[in-house]
Amino acid sequence: MDRITRRHLIRGSAALLAAAGLPGRAAETPLELDWADLIPPEAQGIDIEALRQARGIIEHGELSTGFEQERDAAVTEAYNGKRVRLPGFVVPLDFEGTRVTNFLLVPYVGACIHVPPPPPNQIVYVRAAEPFEIEGYFDAVLVTGVIGTMATATALAEIGYEIAEAEVEPYD
Repeated sequence: MDRITRRHLIRGSAALLAAAGLPGRAAETPLELDWADLIPPEAQGIDIEALRQARGIIEHGELSTGFEQERDAAVTEAYNGKRVRLPGFVVPLDFEGTRVTNFLLVPYVGACIHVPPPPPNQIVYVRAAEPFEIEGYFDAVLVTGVIGTMATATALAEIGYEIAEAEVEPYD
């Protein structure tokens, strides 16, 4: 699938948000976030263990790596329920054919593949509104959607945030 076709599919996902009962979200201008925004000021926030105890954990796999990830990194709830836009790199988790459906959004190339992974407040679990093709692991993407804190684990890392029904496009 070429970039132009992919962009048309991504733009069409706004209609999916409206059909899902989120008409205000589809038209809302997203907040432009940087990875530093996901770290609470002066590390004041909710650590992953407290978030897990308060909300439970949805297991997407078991953390079975032989290395240690920083586990007590604080997350901020300042953006919960807000429509945001965040650039990063894709670490694919689930596919539909050759197209990615769920992935980890990370701040730098190779995160979660090289050890140790970034702290949970620097990893976002993304559920794409539409499956998409990636050209390579060194290509950046721009993810737009509603963010929330969520203590989640995969075989690669523990995760502090999630964006569901995300629009994914190449980042230039």
